[in-house]
Amino acid sequence: MTQPPPPQAANLPDWQVCEQARKSRDPRFDGLFFTAVLSTRIYCRPVCPAPSAKRVEYFRHAAAAEAAGYRPCLRCRPELAPDDGSWRRGDATVARALKLIDEGALAEQPLAALAERVGVGERQLRRLFVERIGVAPIGVHGTRRLLFAKQLLTETPLPITEVALAAGFGSLRRFNAAFRDAYRMAPRDLRRQPSAAKLAGSENTLVLRLGYRPPYDLAAMLDFLRGRALPGVEHVDADSYTRVIGPASQPGWLRVSAWPQGEHALKLELHGPAPTRLLEVVQRLRRMFDLDADPDAIADALSVDARLQPLLAKRPGLRLPSGWDGFEIAVRAILGQQVSVAAARTLAARLAQRFGAPLPPQLLSELPAPGLEHLFPTPEALADADLATIGLTRARADTVRAVARAMLEGRVDFRTERTLEDFVERWVALPGIGPWTAHYIALRALGHPDAFPAEDLVLQRAVPNDGSRLTAKALLARADAWRPWRGYAVIQLWRDSMTAPSPTDAALPRATPATRKARVSPRVERPQP
Repeated sequence: MTQPPPPQAANLPDWQVCEQARKSRDPRFDGLFFTAVLSTRIYCRPVCPAPSAKRVEYFRHAAAAEAAGYRPCLRCRPELAPDDGSWRRGDATVARALKLIDEGALAEQPLAALAERVGVGERQLRRLFVERIGVAPIGVHGTRRLLFAKQLLTETPLPITEVALAAGFGSLRRFNAAFRDAYRMAPRDLRRQPSAAKLAGSENTLVLRLGYRPPYDLAAMLDFLRGRALPGVEHVDADSYTRVIGPASQPGWLRVSAWPQGEHALKLELHGPAPTRLLEVVQRLRRMFDLDADPDAIADALSVDARLQPLLAKRPGLRLPSGWDGFEIAVRAILGQQVSVAAARTLAARLAQRFGAPLPPQLLSELPAPGLEHLFPTPEALADADLATIGLTRARADTVRAVARAMLEGRVDFRTERTLEDFVERWVALPGIGPWTAHYIALRALGHPDAFPAEDLVLQRAVPNDGSRLTAKALLARADAWRPWRGYAVIQLWRDSMTAPSPTDAALPRATPATRKARVSPRVERPQP
């Protein structure tokens, strides 16, 4: 018989829900809990294809399972599970701390520094993690590094020394020791396992899986990105997103597409970045394509509103479309003020061509998409740039330069520990940046789930949907019940106002009526202002 959950699993879904999800291999619970088998001392994802064990316990986080002495399954590979987005979204202390850990905050700094960045004491932060996740922050950090190393060892031909650097270890000796202690095998032994089949990629190009929790509307995401693709920097077609990435001293490219055979994952092809940047690239793309969202949880919260309920039911799989770089999104938001999407894209293309670093000839010959020629300009390149040469008005040019200087001086940034309120307050202090632009930047640059541009005319008309228009104050009052997922409501309403529905994933059976009501989620289409 299965055993009741241990104390550290207090924040798990109901025990019977976990049982049903595990036995049915429900992909919508992937990453929301992990199953640990008492007899083998191995922990798995709910979707593991192995026969169901009888004696198991459940953990909310992979790090909690590893802290209890379990090793990751080589068959279902817990490193491929999407993160539980409810922890990493919004402004709660644990959410902000987890995002900082994802960025490597504990790689070189002590826990006290992390606690200070999120505004609590070290002891309180440790207590919050143990209560809500089942393990201290350092355990989350260690598991995160080792699971990423496990994925690189399994899917890529990278030398083990480079895998160690990519996972944030300062030396091969420390990496080997940590890996052996946690997984009871050396890194080289994992590569000899039958499961460690390297993914097909061209020479010098890595291929990695980026898992998500279904439903996921990739067609809608690509549609949104294609309408705003920046010539010379990005290329988007019906099947993939491609862009060049910096820095200028070591440029490269990436391409994201659907994983073959309907697997719940995106395919990342990556060329050029140094090993020490690999984890950063993966984390950026997970945010950009909103891969860690829990569509059912978002829908359960938003579907209480009669206006949103049919939109959510009609478009499951819709996600928040973020951007690759915060500064790029901010500049493009400014260029798009009061003009059409096409006009904004033309101005951005001129800006990138005039002030962006050109790609070296060798890289140009290796690019997988046509027309890619340069990187987007850095704040240094735009701080004193003569922007009249690309057709910007004086006021708009002054705002772009002011933002670039503010970035260089640290007055505005995209730091993970900032709350939405703090972020917006800093940005609206700059000339030419109002609340709409600040919230739009938060939505597209941070992927903040609660960003809400209440001054948006489309939203003000879309909510009543009867030809009338709400004031910004009335819209904010109406949207208060949508917290902390107002950003997803924005995407749904924009999409409904501007385009027709698009194809989505096939309907999936619900796990249990008690925890999953209307299975829904967002899709995207919004013109630049």
